[in-house]
Amino acid sequence: MNIHEYQAKQLFQIFGIPVPDGKPAITADGAEQVARELGGDGWVVKAQVHAGGRGKVGGVKLAKNLAEVAGFSRDMLGKRIVTIQTDSAGLPVNSLLIEKIYPIKRELYLSILVDRASERVIFIASAAGGMDIETVAHESPEQIISVQIHPAAGLQAYQCRKVAYTLGLKGYQIKALGKIMQGMYDLFLAKDASQIEINPLIETHSGDLLALDAKINFDDNAVTIHPEILAMKDPSQEDDKENHAHQFGLNYITLEGNIGCMVNGAGLAMATMDLVKLKGGLPANFLDVGGGTNVEKVCEAFKLILSDNSVKAVLVNIFGGIVQCDVIAAGILAAVEQVHVTVPVVVRLEGTNVEQGRALLSNTGHKIYPADDLAHAAEQVVALAEAA
Repeated sequence: MNIHEYQAKQLFQIFGIPVPDGKPAITADGAEQVARELGGDGWVVKAQVHAGGRGKVGGVKLAKNLAEVAGFSRDMLGKRIVTIQTDSAGLPVNSLLIEKIYPIKRELYLSILVDRASERVIFIASAAGGMDIETVAHESPEQIISVQIHPAAGLQAYQCRKVAYTLGLKGYQIKALGKIMQGMYDLFLAKDASQIEINPLIETHSGDLLALDAKINFDDNAVTIHPEILAMKDPSQEDDKENHAHQFGLNYITLEGNIGCMVNGAGLAMATMDLVKLKGGLPANFLDVGGGTNVEKVCEAFKLILSDNSVKAVLVNIFGGIVQCDVIAAGILAAVEQVHVTVPVVVRLEGTNVEQGRALLSNTGHKIYPADDLAHAAEQVVALAEAA
């Protein structure tokens, strides 16, 4: 789960990580009032969306006076921003972050995340902040340092000093960086984050360190035990169908094809989509209905798939393990009748009671086409979609 920059900075403040003076706003008048309260000679107006690259597409503006704050705010609010991290539809701008402008001497990079290879929490730092860290890693990997944290020992002072020396910090800055890293580590563990990123972490002309930007991702499996984090979720930044699917325990991701896919199991779903593509088709979605499939889930799955007007055919690929194939087949028939499915549906069943399941799906009067194997099912659904 992602949160907005202003929300991340509110958490930063709680854990002792210094951030610029700033407040969120949801109207142009509110943004102007925030700037007036902050004081100073200039402000930055930041569109709040769950995507990076805002500055390159007009989502970050420097305002020299209050009139510009209001003008930039009106230009951004209610619009959609398309960045390299969004699809072609972009994301809506419903809120802004107004901050004072600080003189920047240097831009640094600092993040903490789980490194699956080493099975450790690690810090990643670089003196090349303000850039895409992937580009830095590719073009000049020597500018990146990583530090592994042992779970029993926790973050150690010598590790903070090592990062500070690598970043070229001196004197009191070393202690300041140590406090920032400790705050990030404490926040990471306390709130079950999966990544915290500061890019850039700036050094001002006076030598102070500030988190100019803030990004936090949380483990989706843990947010239910953190209601204060779950309350920060902004559904407008996510696909409506994906949000609806989550309410019914379905894992759904919208794609750009015309063949709806309903599968139980994430691995099987990916294999199914790969085979559809191999046979010349384009999946319209990823949809994992889970192992404990029932009529309600199948109905909601069909509703999600058919809410996409581009879907011309549906491929159902179910392995009957936890739930037997005849029960699944009965659920599919009930769902097709309840949802009034009009597009052709190719069904491939395998597993316990598969023959009984296939028999139920034969000669139903609906546009249901049982398939013996997955390759045959993929060929069928691609042909039916093309014919439609």
